[in-house]
Amino acid sequence: MKVSRLDHIILPVKNLQQAFRFYHEVFDMQELPEQSTAATKTLRCGHQLIRLHQVEEPAELQAAHPTVGGADFCIVVKDEMADVVNHLKSYFVEIVAGPQEQVGSEGQMTSIFIHDFDQNLIEIATYAHHK
Repeated sequence: MKVSRLDHIILPVKNLQQAFRFYHEVFDMQELPEQSTAATKTLRCGHQLIRLHQVEEPAELQAAHPTVGGADFCIVVKDEMADVVNHLKSYFVEIVAGPQEQVGSEGQMTSIFIHDFDQNLIEIATYAHHK
C-alpha cells in the first residue's frame, strides 16, 4: 500500500455549534455545507478536512468508542509565531504550553499548544522554511 496523505479526521464534540464557531473563527476554517449535516460540520483545514460530529448523534460508520476531548493533533500555519500568539489572545484562547521547539513530519518546528472547548489538545506549529 502506498499511502498518499491524511484526508480528514472526525472530532466528536459535545456542542456542535460551539465547536464550529471555535474552529471557524479562531482558525478561519471554512465550512463545506455540501458535506455537512444536522449532526456534522465539515471544515477545510489546508488540503485536509476536519469533520465535527455531535457525539450524541450516532453515525452509520464511526469509531467503536467516540470520545469527546480525546484528540491530540497539530495544525501547521504560515504566520509568524508572535502573530499567532497575539491572534489567540484576541480570542481569549489560553496557550497551555510553548512556544517550544518540536519535531514534526518536515523537521524542526516551533509550536504552541491550546485546548478547544472539548479539551482536545491542538498543537499550532510553524516551520521556518514555510514562511
